Amino acid sequence: MDYRELWREENEAVRERYDLTIERIGQIIKEETTQEPYREYFCRTAQFIILMDQARLLVEKGVWMNQTLAELKEWNRKFYGDILPQNYEKSYGNPAYAVEKLGLDIGRLLSFLYAEIRGEIVFVQESRLTEMTILNELFIEIYNLFEEEAPEAQKVKDILYWFTSDYTDLTVTYRVRETYDPTLNFAKDIVLSSDLSDLRYLYAYGEYISEEDIKLASFLNSLSQETVDQMADTYTEGYRKGFQVMGRDLSKKRTVAVLYQLGFERMVRKAIKNFRAMGLEPILFRNAVWCVNRRPGRKRGFYGSSPNKQYEYDHRYDEGIYLKKAFTDRKLAVLKTAYETYKKEGADFGGPALIETFGEVGFQPVNKPECVALSEKQEKLTLAYANESAQIGNEYVPGHETSFTIIAFPRPEIGEDFSEIFQETIRINTLDYEIYKTIQQKLIDRLDRAEHVVITGKGDNHTNLKVMLHPLSNSDSQTNFENCVADVNIPLGEVFTSPVLKGTNGILQVSSVYIGDIQFQDLKLEFCDGMVKEYSCANFADPLQGKALIKQMILKNHDSLPMGEYAIGTNTTAYAMAQKFGIVDRLPILIVEKMGPHFAVGDTCYSWSEDSAVYNPDGKEVIARDNEVSALRKTDLVKAYFNCHTDITIPYRELSEIYGVTREGEKLPILADGRFVVQGTELLNEAFEHI
Repeated sequence: MDYRELWREENEAVRERYDLTIERIGQIIKEETTQEPYREYFCRTAQFIILMDQARLLVEKGVWMNQTLAELKEWNRKFYGDILPQNYEKSYGNPAYAVEKLGLDIGRLLSFLYAEIRGEIVFVQESRLTEMTILNELFIEIYNLFEEEAPEAQKVKDILYWFTSDYTDLTVTYRVRETYDPTLNFAKDIVLSSDLSDLRYLYAYGEYISEEDIKLASFLNSLSQETVDQMADTYTEGYRKGFQVMGRDLSKKRTVAVLYQLGFERMVRKAIKNFRAMGLEPILFRNAVWCVNRRPGRKRGFYGSSPNKQYEYDHRYDEGIYLKKAFTDRKLAVLKTAYETYKKEGADFGGPALIETFGEVGFQPVNKPECVALSEKQEKLTLAYANESAQIGNEYVPGHETSFTIIAFPRPEIGEDFSEIFQETIRINTLDYEIYKTIQQKLIDRLDRAEHVVITGKGDNHTNLKVMLHPLSNSDSQTNFENCVADVNIPLGEVFTSPVLKGTNGILQVSSVYIGDIQFQDLKLEFCDGMVKEYSCANFADPLQGKALIKQMILKNHDSLPMGEYAIGTNTTAYAMAQKFGIVDRLPILIVEKMGPHFAVGDTCYSWSEDSAVYNPDGKEVIARDNEVSALRKTDLVKAYFNCHTDITIPYRELSEIYGVTREGEKLPILADGRFVVQGTELLNEAFEHI
């Protein structure tokens, strides 16, 4: 079905309103009824909206994809050129420039408006005329305020508040629908119906298309079908095994969300075929467009390259413009109604399958005082909303009935060895399940004798942690650590547990680690009874800015978080590959967490499904699914979950030793000088010989 047909009736209903806005906005470009410095802002923004209308006409006529590759590239440049790094200093999308030109309060508000209007780029491609219409009407309403003389900033802010609040019925409801409704086939049609050898297909999405996206898609096209099938099969089989390992019934599910970056369409096409063979219809939805649906530092859906990570960082807290208790109450009410409307689709949903990427150069953000920031009261509102919305989501899509899988591949930005690194990554993703299962069980058998585990760093790494383990009442049938091979987290290679918080104390330090798009330098966390007590990093000369970045990106604006996971990575093959190519600091946490001990702050790995039994391949039940915080769900659900789980890994090269300690004080060596010492794990050390 042509995606334009899906919205034809709705678009016709709103077309007269839309046409009136375009006529009025065309006049704004020529008018001189607003004074400088505001006239330039309204003129430039109006010109952008007219550009969107010109593109809309081509899409509506069905001739957008009839253009040449060069023509489509030029459109993409026009769409995104204003916020590209080379132009960003004089873009109204840059809050610093907007504030410089328009003043602090008005500048922030109009920069937010401009960022929201830029959503029309994707609404054009998806033929969503209603969204374009309401944005145009909002622009005109605010423009009217500025005719003759500038208004008070509060009047502008009030309009933005009521617009965002009133239209949550549309924006929030649609976000729920696109997450669970497989009939919304915009991206699926691109993947299944396009000639993927003709790279023009990339410009059908409406996303920013970089030269690296084009190189990635070209590289995928150069691979044999056998190789592409192997990539897709590993990915989809990991998803199936996730249900099997967790003891969940896949046959009850009807849909799966396929989340990916543009360029992987050949793999996604085969994955769709595989999922359909399992009885699952894939859902391909876009990363959130509206501010009201975005979460700072998190992308979820399909998306292209970022045109400018600083632009995204600058707008990460734009919700501060409209965020207050009345708004979150309304948003929760709309969310509840939306889930009720799509409760069948929610019940059918099996969970997400993610294709992540790595290799981009580390992003070092600049903190600008001109950007919107959340007040302490607003931070608390965001945390309360996250908790309550998670409860609503879990009610309609129970976590104990779903699963997931994640796999990662490099992008061309990783350097001249891209092709070889890609092939090595495929090899790492397909290591022998049975071999690692046996080796990891040796580690678990020793760890299960321990009361606690000690982890120490060496050299400049001053890690010194004591991690408490749950007592086993029956070691013949119970275990603390899950034997994680190639299922939900690909590649294989870790054993993990949820620690006991009381008595878990010490310093965790790592020289470099990626959290989202941010590369943290000399990250240090101090734990007291399992809770983060102090933290710092070396990303900024001002240590307070470093603390603020950690609170934003790792603590997710909580004052503290518990240690939700302790694990030992066993994938020394991945580590050797990273050392060979010098890309340890370019790998995603998905791979890095398999390359040494890692710790997660936030919820446990079993959040929202702690009462569902989990068993290792040897038949023993993993009893360490709770900690003292998550156990509060039985008495006070609000205090039990943080709705985040962020992994931090210490590479083998920064390790001195890991050992368990029994109740009697016996030392049980696990690693010494970064090498495995448990009998039966010798194979893991062979990879180190090739470094």
